[in-house]
Amino acid sequence: MCLAIVFRTGGNYLEDNMKKLVLAAALAGAATTASAGSLAQPVIEAPVVVEETTSSSTGIIVPLIILAVVAAAVASN
Repeated sequence: MCLAIVFRTGGNYLEDNMKKLVLAAALAGAATTASAGSLAQPVIEAPVVVEETTSSSTGIIVPLIILAVVAAAVASN
């Protein structure tokens, strides 16, 4: 009986049913999304402040410059 319906309608019977099923699923999904939520005020958290940390390699530049100046002063005497 099912095959007779498919052949009689030209094979579009299953295609039409799938289109209706997809449309029903889309409408059901939209209805649940639209009704979600409440009247309560949303809780907004404070933004997290991230401070930049300096790397240890920048702390070694100043002592190297001082050492070069002292070495130049000793070499010029």
